[in-house]
Order: sequence, then C-alpha cells, then structure tokens
Amino acid sequence: MSRAFVKDDNDGDASEALPELPLSDHPNYVTPRGAAALRERLAATQARHDALREDATLDQQRELTALDRQLRWLNARVASAIEMDLSKQPHDRVAFGATVTVDSPVGERRWQIVGEDEADAEHGLVSYVSPLAQALLGARVGDEVCWQRPAGDMMIEVLAIDYAN
Repeated sequence: MSRAFVKDDNDGDASEALPELPLSDHPNYVTPRGAAALRERLAATQARHDALREDATLDQQRELTALDRQLRWLNARVASAIEMDLSKQPHDRVAFGATVTVDSPVGERRWQIVGEDEADAEHGLVSYVSPLAQALLGARVGDEVCWQRPAGDMMIEVLAIDYAN
C-alpha cells in the first residue's frame, strides 16, 4: 500500500492549524471600561482553558487549540493596552474617549470614540482609527466636519462633547 494513503501519527493536524489572530499596527489605546473588559475577557478565557485542560476529549482538544490562540491574542492586547485617563482629555475639543453628539442630514446621533477592541458601531462606539472618528478628532462644538464614507461624504456638525464615560 502506498504511504500516500496512510496517516502517520506524527503528521499532526497541520491542516487544521488556526492562523494567529491579527494584531493591529496602531497604538492600543483603551478607555478604562475597555481595559477592564479586556482583562475580564482574558480571565474568562483562561478559566475556560484551565477547565478544559483536565481530561480533554478530542472535541475539547480542538477548543483548547482555539483558546490557546485567543489567549495569545488577549495577552498581547492586555500587555499593549494604553489606558487613557479621560479626565485629562481636552474638554473643549474631540479627542479619544469623547462622546460626541452630532447632527447630520439623517438626524442627531451620539458616538463615543474608543479603542479598536471596544468598537461596536451598533451601540455608538467607534474606533479612533475609523473614518468617522478621524473626521471628528480635534473638532469643537459648532464645527462642521466632512465624514468620508463609502456611501458618500456627509457633513456633520458637532453639537456636544462629553467625557463622562
């Protein structure tokens, strides 16, 4: 029988190897809430990993492999996190951590500028590297800025800036 059709125990599961989760090239700025969420996510993932490590079945071994990858990513993100003190941000203009109320042709909306790992546009959290945040950074109340979107540019006016979160 040809060796091409025989699985060797030393072959491993190279075909099932998961690629590493990508790490951003941008500084890892986080709000205090974002830093806490990263630490909680790391602790929960580590706890799940530790629980599975004891007597893991084959399916659990696959999950352990995925958890190992996630732990490497989370450890890197926690280690590189730069927690921003929102009380030290310039309250007269938009900067990292600001919650900005804007008016546009589609109505009024509130956005908070947060770190990449915290971003959740559906909940009004946008990454500081996003086109919306880039348009708003440095703006003051009353300024109109151009938000360059794939759907077309939109002029938005800054109505309020808050750093309460």
